[in-house]
Amino acid sequence: MSPPSSSGIYVSRGVALLLAGLMATLLLVLVTLATLYGNCSRVQPLEQHSPGMKNTALSPPGGQEQAPPTLTPEAAREPAVATTSKDWQPPLSGPWEQLRLPPWLVPLHYDLELWPWLRPDDLPSPSLTFTGRVNITVRCTEATSRLLLHSFLLNYKRVEVWGPLALDNRNATVGRVPVDNVWFALDMQYMVLDLGQALQPGSRYKLNLGYSGQVLQHTSEGLFLNFYMDQGEHRALIASQMEPTFARNVFPCFDEPALKATFNITIIHHPGYVTLSNMPQLGQSERIDVNGSRWKVTTFHTTPRMPTYLVALAVCDFDHVSRTERGKEIRVWARKDGIANGNVDFAVNITGPIFSFLEDLFNISYPLPKTDIIALPTFDNRAMENWGLLIFDEASLLLEPDDELTERRAMVLSIISHEVGHQWFGNLVTMSWWNDIWLNEGFATYFELGIINYFYPKLPKNEIFFFNFLHGVLREDHALESRAVSTEVENFTETGEINELFDIYTYNKGACMARMLNSFLGQHLFINALKSYLETFSYSNAEQDDLWRHFQMVIDEQNIINLPTTVKSIMDSWTYQGGFPVVTLNVSTGIMRQEPFYLEKAENQILVSHNNTWIVPIFWMKNGTTQPLVWLDKSNMVFPEMQLSDTDGDWVILNLNVTGYYRVNYDELGWKKLSQQLEKDPKAIPVIHRLQLVSDAFALSKNNYIEIETALDLTKYLAEEDEILVWFEVLVNLINRDVISDVNNFAIYPLLKKYLLKRINSIWSTYSAIIRENVTGLQDNYLALLSLEKMFETACWLGLEDCLQLSKELFRKWMADPDTAIPHLIEKVVLCNGIALGSDKEWDFLLRFYINTTEEEEEGRAHLIYALSCSKEPWTLNRFMEYAITMSPSPFNETNIIEVVASLEVGWYVAKDFLINNWLAVIERYGPQTLDALVWVIGRTVSTDLQVMELQRFLGTVLEEHQRPAAHAKLQAIKTENLKNKKRIARMAEWLRKNT
Repeated sequence: MSPPSSSGIYVSRGVALLLAGLMATLLLVLVTLATLYGNCSRVQPLEQHSPGMKNTALSPPGGQEQAPPTLTPEAAREPAVATTSKDWQPPLSGPWEQLRLPPWLVPLHYDLELWPWLRPDDLPSPSLTFTGRVNITVRCTEATSRLLLHSFLLNYKRVEVWGPLALDNRNATVGRVPVDNVWFALDMQYMVLDLGQALQPGSRYKLNLGYSGQVLQHTSEGLFLNFYMDQGEHRALIASQMEPTFARNVFPCFDEPALKATFNITIIHHPGYVTLSNMPQLGQSERIDVNGSRWKVTTFHTTPRMPTYLVALAVCDFDHVSRTERGKEIRVWARKDGIANGNVDFAVNITGPIFSFLEDLFNISYPLPKTDIIALPTFDNRAMENWGLLIFDEASLLLEPDDELTERRAMVLSIISHEVGHQWFGNLVTMSWWNDIWLNEGFATYFELGIINYFYPKLPKNEIFFFNFLHGVLREDHALESRAVSTEVENFTETGEINELFDIYTYNKGACMARMLNSFLGQHLFINALKSYLETFSYSNAEQDDLWRHFQMVIDEQNIINLPTTVKSIMDSWTYQGGFPVVTLNVSTGIMRQEPFYLEKAENQILVSHNNTWIVPIFWMKNGTTQPLVWLDKSNMVFPEMQLSDTDGDWVILNLNVTGYYRVNYDELGWKKLSQQLEKDPKAIPVIHRLQLVSDAFALSKNNYIEIETALDLTKYLAEEDEILVWFEVLVNLINRDVISDVNNFAIYPLLKKYLLKRINSIWSTYSAIIRENVTGLQDNYLALLSLEKMFETACWLGLEDCLQLSKELFRKWMADPDTAIPHLIEKVVLCNGIALGSDKEWDFLLRFYINTTEEEEEGRAHLIYALSCSKEPWTLNRFMEYAITMSPSPFNETNIIEVVASLEVGWYVAKDFLINNWLAVIERYGPQTLDALVWVIGRTVSTDLQVMELQRFLGTVLEEHQRPAAHAKLQAIKTENLKNKKRIARMAEWLRKNT
């Protein structure tokens, strides 16, 4: 899947699933009360059907019985679902309590037929079902009279076991195995078949199952619906998302990544739709239901061996454009409007070259005969790499033809590259179990950068990797609570926890592991090892240790690169423990040590597991010259060559190009030498290391490793800094919520203003001229595109007159002609300043413009709401909040306007009073789930026990008794954080007084 978006990580279940779970719980309670075995309450016999589902099996719209689809002669016989007697009880314990399937059966092939009852003339449909049949050919490895396979939210009309199969090419059945009982173990989502006789090891059998299920509407799991507009009409489509554990929502299966099989897929659909799946279409026929309606039957070629989570389908009436790359067709499907407007042209033109680049890099051809890419109006996961049918959210794939900004194109290119990378890492070679999902996602993420660099060779790859991948995960990762890249999934208590593995550690930290490995092996050995790994495990599965073995093989075959120990020992020290080290160098003694990075490090910090040592590759630079690699494989080591003299120009930097996954600290002299060098000649230190120094110093100071003054000393040279990305890193650390959220921190504002305005003028002049004269000139400056908004926002916040004047100019031009677009990069800041510097005329105009803006333009609407909150007039802000809680229907959807208003300095005072005076109305409008945010609004500046007590008295009058403890705890946490920030800000203010 695509990396997680900023809105959150991929873990949630949809509303439909939640309701199903509640229904299941109710059924189970009833079963418990009716039986003598209370500890069997999570087991459900077949006659009660699957959890939360009405028995609509094999019934078409209109309620008439459908003529059952036929896969084999056996499937045409009478249904053979066993009847479970009322006094039957399942065993007290067994393998259905484990997360992993028992190894008794190995799936070989699926014949899968799905019939989703979607009709274009039934829209919008409040609910939609599908029927299905699957024949699963399995091999028995151990004698067993009990079968387990995965199934969730499915109703069954037929459950048969045939075999053993004759040993010929047709797998003809020679007998039928009686099925005595069928029941469901809900916790681990198993369907259990109790057989009348044991299956024999070495023999093949066929499971024949007929069932029905629900097409979901509010979540992208299993089979799901999209409703949308195209060419002025209401439309609908069906698509699938099986990763990680949703294939069992669509068909009964052995839903584990190592249980690969081949698939023959048949989809029955309305003739008005096209259908897509993993493989090219094999043939089409017609089927007539009992109502006389005609349906099209589309069959597809047999897939390669692949896991269930890669099974994919779509039923839609999209158009497409196609290209051919090395004899294989690539088609991109989207709404007809999008195709006509050229929105897929970039994707269809770039995808083929990406495939060719990776084919050449690994010397392994893409094995499928075609690739379809479909852009869904709504897809929760951004993108999914299904073999032969890649599924994207529109926002992650489509581009306006005239959108030449590198930022947007690079984002689309990055996501396409990620999913195409999965065709090798994940699809061709799949991890054996979910604990090694980083082998899929981490390497796909890592190769995004290589592909971007191939198409845009002028982009600075080290800085881009730092900004896109390393920066974010270093802010989240730490020794006490973060998880290891490779996690013991077997310890999970439910399948839903597997979803939680699709997080920043799997993607970003996994990519950092690959990059660090590349850095100390070199590109040639790195790629050769991956080629060997991919060739060996093609169409199969691998574990982390398999990868390390192939890296070790290429190391052993040469004598240039020498490692301190095996690749496995080095990399296990990084992948099996959470967090990362802080490497500290004393430049006076040459002593280097490592320790775990803790949030808010305390004295005598207790060490955590794995004795907290890593085998750390240290690339380094001395006085601008790259030095040989050394290794820190103990807690403390001495490197005499790293000692510095008293010479003014003597300095050293560790972690060259920031390829290592760690932060770097120095003793007082080491930091002083670097600060002096920046003031003397900043260009002698490469951009990536100016960026690294700022990032490391502020992170270490915030968490008590060094003093805040040490970090501030590194900013003295900023008047000479012309790289906007370095400025961005300084500004996010100096001007952030900790500094400006407390409106009582008035003492630091004039000091920051004086200090920064003195230094920001030069770089501001450069970029303001570009904005005024030719903003498209930034289209190839990717880092500027990422950083410009923060600099523009800061310059205006500091009161830089030219910034304020430019904002007014752009806002007035836009008011006069809204088709004259404000540059997208600074739109949010310009709109905010336009309102802050304007009158009620500008505010009323913006409100009307917002109300007339379509809901599809989500990001733009968010900018408008934020801007409406930027007014400096209390009466205007009060009116805005009044509208928010009284207008019906609300034009602001679910956006909490009170919270948005309170996020700004002037707005906080107004929002606090408004909230206290209208508490019940606000809660009624936004619901009790917003309590946490609202408590922050009224308690944002508390720093004394008296202030906390005053707010507690107020909350005691408006909150239910059960809500009060959480609210009080929130106030205490705010007080503690504010006190800590006050101390830090006081020291910053004192430093600023001495240095302005």
